[in-house]
Amino acid sequence: MKKNFNQSTTRIVSAGFNEIHCFDESDGKNIDQSVVDSFGEEWAKFHEFDDIEIDRLGKMYFDIINDKMVNKNTYAIDIGCGTGRWSKYLLDKVGFMEAVDPSDAVFVADKLIGPANNIRLSKASTDNIPFNDETFDFAMSVGVLHHIPDTQKAMNDCVKKVKTGGYFYVYLYYDLENKGFIFKTILKIVTAMRKLISSLPAIIKKIVCDFIAVSVYMPVILTGRLLINLGLSKMANKLPLNMYQNQPFYIIRNDALDRFGTSLEQRFSRREVQSMMENAGLSEIIIATTLPYWHAVGKREK
Repeated sequence: MKKNFNQSTTRIVSAGFNEIHCFDESDGKNIDQSVVDSFGEEWAKFHEFDDIEIDRLGKMYFDIINDKMVNKNTYAIDIGCGTGRWSKYLLDKVGFMEAVDPSDAVFVADKLIGPANNIRLSKASTDNIPFNDETFDFAMSVGVLHHIPDTQKAMNDCVKKVKTGGYFYVYLYYDLENKGFIFKTILKIVTAMRKLISSLPAIIKKIVCDFIAVSVYMPVILTGRLLINLGLSKMANKLPLNMYQNQPFYIIRNDALDRFGTSLEQRFSRREVQSMMENAGLSEIIIATTLPYWHAVGKREK
């Protein structure tokens, strides 16, 4: 089922369980190398996701995916695979998976995924996806495109690799369009803090983000958990960070570094996500009305 690359690899690395194919760096038109390097460092620190956790998160993120979109006949690609947790979640549901990432996270993905005969790992960017257009039945980019300078172009580049009639799945940060003044004010404060924290040296940045996880995230999350135990779930759901009320501390630390450690983060409204997907050539678009916002899937029409 897997196809040949449309370009030559610069090197092949036998990392651990799988060979990793490395390609020429992007031409730099739509990639921020400092962001790529930052995520490579992040995933080197946060990569120990167990199967139970991956399954629980996968069911939340992929609740809009059905057997028509993904099945044993599906040739799939995970663009910006990071640690490989989403590839691993879908691995027993697809025929073959290509996992691609521009950072050294591909070496982390190799360890997380382990030995498998239906996946291939490649180091390449959205500017340089090493496959011909109209190759895949299903493509996904989960929590990646909002960290790329031109999100629309990156989405277009991803969708081009999908066959006509195939599907593209994406998760993009939302702009709190359905939240009130307090939430939006908090976002402005967080954005200002992120710009400062992301410029710190890696070790200091990690310490600061861990402090934020303990001193900011946890008090709010524990308050939400208390309200849930008191039977006040509706009130708990109105709190900031309500998505993490049932998450382990490891995930919360990871999120703090993810949110505050990157210099480039874009957010979109539901209407903007719909428009970008249509502009990329997708139809029959489904944008989930449940957390996390916004995860969506569409069918390539031409």
